[in-house]
Amino acid sequence: MSDRRRGGFLPPVLAVPAVLGLALLIVPLIALVARVEWSTLWSDITSVEALAALRLSLQTAVAATACCVVLGIPLALVIARSGERVAGVLRAVVTVPLVLPPMVGGVALLYLFGRSGPLGALLGGASLAFTTTAVVIAQTFVALPFLVLALEGALRTAGTRYETVASTLGAGRWRILWRVTLPLALPGIVAGVVLAFARALGEFGATALFAGNAPGVTQTMPLAIYTAFNGSGVGQGTAVALSLLLLVTAVAVLLLVRGWRPGATR
Repeated sequence: MSDRRRGGFLPPVLAVPAVLGLALLIVPLIALVARVEWSTLWSDITSVEALAALRLSLQTAVAATACCVVLGIPLALVIARSGERVAGVLRAVVTVPLVLPPMVGGVALLYLFGRSGPLGALLGGASLAFTTTAVVIAQTFVALPFLVLALEGALRTAGTRYETVASTLGAGRWRILWRVTLPLALPGIVAGVVLAFARALGEFGATALFAGNAPGVTQTMPLAIYTAFNGSGVGQGTAVALSLLLLVTAVAVLLLVRGWRPGATR
């Protein structure tokens, strides 16, 4: 009886498109794993070109995640504690990079930070485009919404009743923030940080347009993989190995996020 209640009243025929959808998500990944040359996997990952792309990806992803934390936590707090209308507008603005094609984001960043852009003019004609800093900016642009939305949801779920109690007991705003608000939202913070790091690590479109594809300077792992399948840069065996590495990272991210979700152990 409990199994029937858990299954609800869905028509059994829906299982067919559900299985097809699941296959569409899983089978390509199986095909990727099947193409890995396991005998040369270690040498592919540790080649000079692959290590350069891997090192740059990790360094820029960590830097971008740190930027997301510095900017995203205050933004999530403001959204969560704003009125319904203001929060709705801010949430919509934060969501734009999620639905915007990454290439469009890259063009926007290029026109803003380029030599002829507004910020480029303020910098005396200097350009941040096509530098390692540009990689970090592009990764932050696409990863920030993941942290903000994850944390904002956690803050709204926690509510303000404990903050109100702390205030009535004489705690100041900063003390409430550090001792009540952020600890209660810790699962959301961790989930947001992990998701932001994973998104930054896998960023391609905005980085390609705004930062370019210079080996050792702006060529991250996704760009190295793309370059390999276009006939230059690292070999295709190395590209497949790096793709597997990104896949493993994505799975690890999902496991970490699931472990920090409220009720995940139930």
